[in-house]
Amino acid sequence: MWHPRIHLARYVLVDVALWAVLAAATGYGFRDAGAASPVVDLLLPLAVLAVAVPLSRSWPGAAVFLVNGLCALGLADSATPANAHVVSLAALSCLLGARVAAARAPLLVLAVCLAVDVAAGAVLRVQAVWWFYVLTVLPAALLLPWLAGRHWRGRRELVREGWRLARSLEERQHLVAERARLAERADIAADMHDSLGHVLSLVALRAGALELSPDLTNRDRADLAELRGTIADAVEQLRETVAILHEPPEPGTETGPGGLPVKDSVEDLLGQAVASGVPVRWERRGAVPALSPLVERGMYRVVQEALTNAVKHAPGGVVRVGITHEADRTRVSVVNAAPPAGGPADGPGQTDEVRASGAGRRGLTGLRERVTVLGGSLWTGPHQGGFRVTAVLPHQAPARLVTRAATPGTGRDMDLGAAPESAERLAEVRRAARLRSVVAFAAPVVAAAFFVPAAVYLAWQLTMGVLSPSRFDQLETGRSRAEIARLLPARAFPYPPDHASSAPRPPATNCEFYRSGRDLLDQVDLYRLCWSDDILVAKDTIEASQR
Repeated sequence: MWHPRIHLARYVLVDVALWAVLAAATGYGFRDAGAASPVVDLLLPLAVLAVAVPLSRSWPGAAVFLVNGLCALGLADSATPANAHVVSLAALSCLLGARVAAARAPLLVLAVCLAVDVAAGAVLRVQAVWWFYVLTVLPAALLLPWLAGRHWRGRRELVREGWRLARSLEERQHLVAERARLAERADIAADMHDSLGHVLSLVALRAGALELSPDLTNRDRADLAELRGTIADAVEQLRETVAILHEPPEPGTETGPGGLPVKDSVEDLLGQAVASGVPVRWERRGAVPALSPLVERGMYRVVQEALTNAVKHAPGGVVRVGITHEADRTRVSVVNAAPPAGGPADGPGQTDEVRASGAGRRGLTGLRERVTVLGGSLWTGPHQGGFRVTAVLPHQAPARLVTRAATPGTGRDMDLGAAPESAERLAEVRRAARLRSVVAFAAPVVAAAFFVPAAVYLAWQLTMGVLSPSRFDQLETGRSRAEIARLLPARAFPYPPDHASSAPRPPATNCEFYRSGRDLLDQVDLYRLCWSDDILVAKDTIEASQR
């Protein structure tokens, strides 16, 4: 259950904890920097972090931009470009990747931040070490944590989607089981109505016929009348039971005839009716085709339901059954005439559909559903004083029903043509994962194509022009370049600071500068060697603290 106050308190605690960690890193950097301005180097960064951390929940891009401003401001430090703000930049960049699903807007934010850093370096006219920091450390602090955050987000989405699909499958299993239960109830109801109802109607007809026998006493006729009434009550109770079991199916959820075997044929059914005293006349036209078992069952149920209604509502009336086999379908027609006057009927004949639907509404409705599911059509209505039921059935049931009949008890269609919703969702998640992988690969490649060549060139310049302190001590003024060439590096450092280049030098000399160490992220002492006609005339040290 969602509790807004609890979740808000949790968010606040998480933000406070994150701010505390980043503030500790900032404080450690401030202490390590030595003589620094408390306002600019400590209080201002803490205030910016206090705004950026909660802002990262709703506007993570703006939070990254604010902290990146601290890193750009740190380039103005004359001692070193490195500062603790890069830790905060990496943390908020990771949150940007974890909290924003899209890639275009975050990449735009990162590109703007890098452009700001490069512009700050150009405006401040920073030295080579600062440029190396701008072209390597800051892009890495922006891009790599962002990619890690996107990967984290992708894993969370996959786990969340997996649980959602699991819940969906569980709910679907419950739904399938419920549909199977309802389908089974409907099949039981249909079988009870069709089979038992038909037999009871024939028994009632036989009892009604015996009442007219001249050999019976009045007591016998009274007993038969009571028997026929008991049978009628039993039929009515059967209808009530069927009404409880049989629930109207939803559109598209009809399970069809159920695929149960039919032991009796239409001929057997008509023979039983004739043996019970029902005046049946029937004929079959056309060659008997190979019918699907489901269609045979449907044809059997059509004749059975029509005979049951005829016996019940028009006892004694002639029933004519016609079965016509055509090229691709079979027509079944059952017509009953009006009952003879003075017969043992318990009411008038089945002269209109209202009468038929009043007592046999559930039977005709279920029959129409059966025929429709099989791909056929059913017509019922008055005909020449009696009633007619006509059904047209295809010779083969639809493939969808055949598949369902082959897998009884599943309670659902085995339709392999339509992809399940879970498969579509899984494909969507996979496409999103592939897109994240492409972005995760392409973003560093593009950044590397832009920054790596410049960074490699700067690193080469910073490391090639290095003169170790021990070799510097071995240099003696007044000696020629050829004599001390073995002590000198192959190249001089080409990027001395402005104040070093403009420092006073001996007249008529050419001065070269060398770095005293290979540190790429910190200033080191510079050695200056001044030459006159390839003779070393002066050497001195420009300390890093003086620059």
